Amino acid sequence: MKTRLFLIAFVFILFLCSCKREKPLDKIIDESLAFSAKQYALMADVMMDKPDLLPRTIDASGVLVTSNSGWWTSGFFPGSLWNLYDYSKNEKLKEAAIEMTSRIEKEKNNKGTHDLGFMLYCSFGNGFRLTGDQSYKDVMLTGARSLSTRFRPNIGCIQSWGSRKGWQCPVIIDNMMNLEFLMWAFNQTGDSSFYRIAVTHSDTTIKNHFRNDFSTWHVVSYDTITGKVEAKQTAQGAADGSAWSRGQVWGLYGYTVMYRETGLQRYLDQAVHIADFLISHPNMPEDKIPYWDFNAPGIPDTNRDASAGAIMASALIELSGYAGGGKKAQYLGVAEKQLRSLSSPAYLAKEGENGNFILMHSVGSLPAKSEVDVPLTYADYYFIEALLRYKKLLN
Repeated sequence: MKTRLFLIAFVFILFLCSCKREKPLDKIIDESLAFSAKQYALMADVMMDKPDLLPRTIDASGVLVTSNSGWWTSGFFPGSLWNLYDYSKNEKLKEAAIEMTSRIEKEKNNKGTHDLGFMLYCSFGNGFRLTGDQSYKDVMLTGARSLSTRFRPNIGCIQSWGSRKGWQCPVIIDNMMNLEFLMWAFNQTGDSSFYRIAVTHSDTTIKNHFRNDFSTWHVVSYDTITGKVEAKQTAQGAADGSAWSRGQVWGLYGYTVMYRETGLQRYLDQAVHIADFLISHPNMPEDKIPYWDFNAPGIPDTNRDASAGAIMASALIELSGYAGGGKKAQYLGVAEKQLRSLSSPAYLAKEGENGNFILMHSVGSLPAKSEVDVPLTYADYYFIEALLRYKKLLN
């Protein structure tokens, strides 16, 4: 009998030893952040020789594609450099962040885009947070006033793109991401117009952008005279009625931020509804990195969007701190899975490869055949942010 028990115990021990132990998340986070710092230091070296330009992606041949400061993603690379400097205290990264941030300053006067939050708050905002440089604050306040000029009072939204056939005043769900910039300006100045614009835009978007299942249309266009909805469509999703993945997570992130900034329960409720839609969706892959559209044709043999996974992870980490009951653990569990997936060889590049970007396999606009299965600066930005947020929790 003793011999039999011994053999059973011995076999069980061998089984445990043969099982691959999961690496601790804190180690994964530190390794991914250290890699990101090295990779973006290489990118900074390349960009120093390209005056006035910012990295955007790579083409099909792996050649770096850049943009000028007016492209909507221009603020993500300097913002990532600031965050990686915050992590590493590497002065080289700080110097690069200062240089790349300076390349965007002129956009403070740009009244032709809704993306000034992405462009200025991610770059100058992180710089101001870490240095307290008052000139950065001045740039952002000018930019926030420029953004405010795009608010259409009779509609209750900030106009996104210019008018075109069928769209008099198009508003995209992405615009929720630029409201944090206005709330920052309100907190800095006490000017309630910033607050009113952000809250009104958020409320109008809840009313008109979301379906009964809490998925969102990409584009809602309004009649400029009556203020009524004239169209609900998509520009980057698989179909007008589909759930374009990055659009869903823009909404999740945006309402999480708006709850943080206002304390209004309706924004927390909206964020929770969106999170639950995403987490429980039957087409959410096992590794929790979404397909480019939750209703894309060809699932599971279609592209993933690492940028959607990174944005979602960052939002869920923050939302877990506000959600009650068992949702805190649920949201953190999903975010942990996403960070593990993004930090794996399936999505994380090798040093010196991938055009010196950090993540592989993002999708800009598949219908337009633009930036499909490539690295993107905003995927990297929100991945770094998510890593830092989870690291703060672990500490």
